[in-house]
Amino acid sequence: MVKMSLDPVQVMSAQVKELKVAPSPNGDARGSWEEKEKEFQQDHLGLTSKPKPVTGRRARKVEGGVFFPKPENAVTIAVSSRVLFRTEREQKVFEQQGVEEYLRYQIEHENEPFAPGPAFPLVKALEAVNARLRELYPQSEELFDIVLVTYNHAHVGIRLINTINHHNLFIERFCMTGGSSPIGYLKAWHTDLYLSADADKVREALAEGIAAATMFMPEKQTEVSESQLRVAFDGDAVLFSDESERIFKAHGLDKFFEHERENEDTLLDHGPLKGFLEALGKLQKKFYAKGQRLDCPIRTYLVTARSAASSGIRALKTLRAWGLEVDEALFLAGAPKGPMLEKIRPHIYFDDQMFHVEGAAEMGTIAAHVPYGIAQKHNTKQRASLGK
Repeated sequence: MVKMSLDPVQVMSAQVKELKVAPSPNGDARGSWEEKEKEFQQDHLGLTSKPKPVTGRRARKVEGGVFFPKPENAVTIAVSSRVLFRTEREQKVFEQQGVEEYLRYQIEHENEPFAPGPAFPLVKALEAVNARLRELYPQSEELFDIVLVTYNHAHVGIRLINTINHHNLFIERFCMTGGSSPIGYLKAWHTDLYLSADADKVREALAEGIAAATMFMPEKQTEVSESQLRVAFDGDAVLFSDESERIFKAHGLDKFFEHERENEDTLLDHGPLKGFLEALGKLQKKFYAKGQRLDCPIRTYLVTARSAASSGIRALKTLRAWGLEVDEALFLAGAPKGPMLEKIRPHIYFDDQMFHVEGAAEMGTIAAHVPYGIAQKHNTKQRASLGK
């Protein structure tokens, strides 16, 4: 089993491996410091040398009059800088030398772009979907809107902007909180999903009704599609409530199966990521309306350890009653999820049990932990429940 780092921003081994990034077609650009800014840094931050020259930074071109959707109309994905990019080295400076040295280090290296992190392929896929949506609906604001969320001081924003331009990402909305909690801002952004390396902040977001998950970087990483967004969900305590999982934990597998048979026509309550699946489905229907169901750039999966015949019907009836659908449903009856996820190659997989997150990561899948429900009270190393 892959060993998870105590800090989710760390890879699951000592090696740091960069993702392959497609080169940008844009040319290089140079930046310079204003004299007043130099003076401020020397006076207030103690810098004795100016930042290194720009190396390979790319100037991004925005063409075709691209507009920014209103947050209430968009599907807003808030992504922490620590999962979008690799910041392990900088995090060590902060932990070992303190905030002032950390700020100095960031400014002195601000023209050196961060390497891609675990959320990077997901963000690229979101942008690919937006490109297709803009082709079909040029004036529509129903798009993915990506907000970069960071606890960093505003000075670090320059390095983040340089990195975004270097990788040719389309991220214009930033939230730099200077160490304060971002949760209030997430609500103001009408956030549909929050991805972070900070498990405490993820739990705080979930408590406020915001879909959220903690991301991890696997030691190896499976290549994913560049043209189709693939999102995989666990069932109980992710799309659905943890009601059935509670029955299993308290009374065992036989009682769980009995409970599901007796309640197969009773809808499960919603789980923390039901709203995000709903948002994905809303965008999928825009492609279906143009006759592109078979060529839709969004594909969703239910990957659950439930058994199909014994407990699957209730889950499917619940989704249908909600007016939601998944493109593929895999009922594994307790079999390991990692091999199935390796075949699916999702950009992200959501699960409430670290056992399954670790199993997915072992096979190279980017997995995210949803710390919700009764499973959080049990040892994460225990054997996964067959009834889940």
